[in-house]
Amino acid sequence: MTPDPRIALAFEATWPAAEFADSGALRSGRGLGAGGRVSSTRALSPHWTEADISAAEAVHHGWQQRPMFRVTDTDRPLQQALAARGYMAETPTAILSADLGALDISRPRMTTFDIWPPLEIQRTIWAAGNINPARQAVMDRVTGPRTAILGRLDDRAAGAGFVALHGDVAMIHALEVLSDFRRRGLARHMMRAAAEWAKANGASHLALAVSRPNVAALALYTGMGFQEVGGYGYWAKA
Repeated sequence: MTPDPRIALAFEATWPAAEFADSGALRSGRGLGAGGRVSSTRALSPHWTEADISAAEAVHHGWQQRPMFRVTDTDRPLQQALAARGYMAETPTAILSADLGALDISRPRMTTFDIWPPLEIQRTIWAAGNINPARQAVMDRVTGPRTAILGRLDDRAAGAGFVALHGDVAMIHALEVLSDFRRRGLARHMMRAAAEWAKANGASHLALAVSRPNVAALALYTGMGFQEVGGYGYWAKA
């Protein structure tokens, strides 16, 4: 399943690498410690060659980061070429999307807020959930409309998220709820706050990526009306 081109563009624009380098039909991102999404190589077209793969590997080595490829679920040729070089698949991920016109965005007042730039407490919440300063720096690189979601429970800041807009698609990233406040509905309210902000800023769809083993998050999103529109996995050597 291939995502809508609008979603694919928003996926890249709302979580950008620090630097890019093209090797033929492959594009590599320099992540500076911000995780696989921005530290991997992806295909720009199906017309890559074995020489392109070797060149992309050299780019990663030059940046002193582990060679990693982000490959869509439907790109069997690239998967096979990487497997022949000793790469293995890891972190299967689904891309989900929801039509904002059909999504329920009602939420209790005074439970969630959107604010930019993020408050220090939001950065602390992200750091507690492995959204380290390098990953937070990705948010600062986004050039389009963006905001940070703050979630509150028991009169305390308990959750943080990031949402950004590209075209008419909004993407939500880095949704974190402190461990003591989970399973109480806050993530759902924060998703609705993100949807409300997105709709107010002209978006028609809200999309996100979630690892397939995270069954609790998948259940939350599909229960809200999100549907899978694509998927990918990372390929790296052990």
